Amino acid sequence: MVIGLGSGSTATFVAHALAQRIQAGLHLVGAVPTSKAMQNLAAALGIPLTTLDTHPVLDLDLDGADESDPQLSLLKGGEGALLREKIVASVSKCFLVVADQSKRVANLGERFPLPVEVVPFAAHPVRTRLEDLGATVTPRHQAGYAFITDNSNVILDCRFPSSIGGPEALDARIHQIVGVVETGFFFHLAHQAVIGGPHGVQMLP
Repeated sequence: MVIGLGSGSTATFVAHALAQRIQAGLHLVGAVPTSKAMQNLAAALGIPLTTLDTHPVLDLDLDGADESDPQLSLLKGGEGALLREKIVASVSKCFLVVADQSKRVANLGERFPLPVEVVPFAAHPVRTRLEDLGATVTPRHQAGYAFITDNSNVILDCRFPSSIGGPEALDARIHQIVGVVETGFFFHLAHQAVIGGPHGVQMLP
């Protein structure tokens, strides 16, 4: 198989488990990492790497989520890799979400802000437009500096009043803002979720 490897704390656990399976004899054609951090980790663990240039269609994508609703719509991007994660998910025959029970929510936006990846040149006007949509916008920083994605863009974290109602309509409005590259909404991409909790592992749906 050729697989996608997500980014973040859960994806890190997945990468370590995958490396153990490879050491035990599992054959993997290659993995497409969704961030430079995952690329470095996978290489260090001995996971064979490939690219979308070589394999434009993937058999399986393994990734986590910040939030997951009952329809398996997701909110992602806490690690800032949302654009590459969405690209990899979109070209995968099966996108499997791995998460713990705390990530399940009734409505997206209950616990985490919505990340919006933005071209730096447009950061201020995009922020103004997002605020016009009702968002409280916080530019993401890391170690005192503006957080820069692997695509050389910035992240605006947006909190909307209560949870996000009508997220697909909101996503469409955000994408109409010139300068927006991508959002952390993932709709109609996840095929199944593996949820760990106090009562063991659940497969959803």
